[in-house]
Amino acid sequence: MKILLLGKNGQVGWELQRSLAPLGELLALDRHSTDFCGDLNQPERLAQTVRDWRPDVIVNAAAHTAVDKAESEPELARCLNATAPAALAQAAADTGAWLVHYSTDYVFNGQGEQAWQEGDATGPLSVYGQTKREGEQHIADSGCKHLIFRTSWVYAARGGNFAKTMLRLAAERERITVIDDQHGAPTGADLIADVTAHAIRQAMAKPAADLSGIYHLVASGQTSWHGYASHVIAQARALQPAPALKVGEIAPVPTSAFPTPARRPLNSRLSTRKLQQAFGLVLPPWQQGVDRMLREIL
Repeated sequence: MKILLLGKNGQVGWELQRSLAPLGELLALDRHSTDFCGDLNQPERLAQTVRDWRPDVIVNAAAHTAVDKAESEPELARCLNATAPAALAQAAADTGAWLVHYSTDYVFNGQGEQAWQEGDATGPLSVYGQTKREGEQHIADSGCKHLIFRTSWVYAARGGNFAKTMLRLAAERERITVIDDQHGAPTGADLIADVTAHAIRQAMAKPAADLSGIYHLVASGQTSWHGYASHVIAQARALQPAPALKVGEIAPVPTSAFPTPARRPLNSRLSTRKLQQAFGLVLPPWQQGVDRMLREIL
């Protein structure tokens, strides 16, 4: 099996290099790659890479993910999140390859308290969400064999993440404020990568019509950003009984306390029933992955 991976140095892309390697020959690219084009800002060259190398599977882990910045640069966000995936999808359709692509809970309007299902009506609130939804639609319209994984609240031990920010603030301040009216499931990049590899193996072994489509991929359970922060700080104190954490109060505040250029969905809960049934998986509680990440970084 030949696998083309785009976005190799992102949080998910870094983990995918590990999880995809046992499946076959892996060509991992980023926007700085020279032998082949891995730059989503050059959709035509990207498609030519697919036609030249002719992978069996394309895994696109690259995107414009700067949610607030996308509001001021919608053309770039659209190119990276919609136009480039469209070019990849057409190239996949032309060559018979599978396309694996990652999307987001931001395609929904964030209303209500029920976990979103794959077939629910979308209604993105931001340029980021709009362009990611457009990317999904382009892939579906191309007719290529595809797996689109919508995920949310992604973190990894490598690079910056919410937990590291909370630990830094907890070491600097006696009181921190954290949003408590947005709900979702913190999901590790390592979990996303491992599920992706498992899904690719199954998809390659079955007729395309059986598994091709959109799936929600997040850890099980749910929390708020405030609950997430509280868990991180409590676990840090358990792992390091005498760390330099000054914080005594973690105060809950509404989203309105932190105005941002892009609107955030309040309800980021995603139902993973379809994914678990289709691929025979059990997704672990969000706390399990967060605790593992904390043991790695502390």
